[in-house]
Parts: sequence; C-alpha cells; structure tokens
Amino acid sequence: MAVRTIVNLSMPPKMAQILKRRALRRGFATTSEYVRFLINLDTELITAKELLELSARADKEYATGKLKTGPLSRFVS
Repeated sequence: MAVRTIVNLSMPPKMAQILKRRALRRGFATTSEYVRFLINLDTELITAKELLELSARADKEYATGKLKTGPLSRFVS
C-alpha cells in the first residue's frame, strides 16, 4: 500500500462548498480524490508564457518556410 501524507487546506466556507459540490458532480468519492485529480491535471498544462514562446517560435518557423501551416499566433488573442 502507498504511503500517504495528510495535507490540510484552509479555505472560506463557500469555497469548501463549491469543492464538495464539484467533486460530487464529477463523480469523485471524496474531495481528496478530486483535489488529487486536479493536481495531476495541472501537471499536464503549460503556462501562458510557454504558450507564447511556442507561438513565437512557430511564427518564426512559418516566416522562414520551415513550418507549412499557418502561424499559431492567430489562435492566441
């Protein structure tokens, strides 16, 4: 069995209610399970800075003919 560490979160009551409701609506047995899911999901995301860097690199590649499709910046406002 995996070792677990207990982490306590402090939040306003309204936020705790939202957390509980969303966990239930999304089919999680506990709020802990939902928070673990959100943390794992967050590790797959890129930052806005990373997105802008990728877009700038794609624009340069497109301008030099290395990229055959349109620049990514048209998708970023």
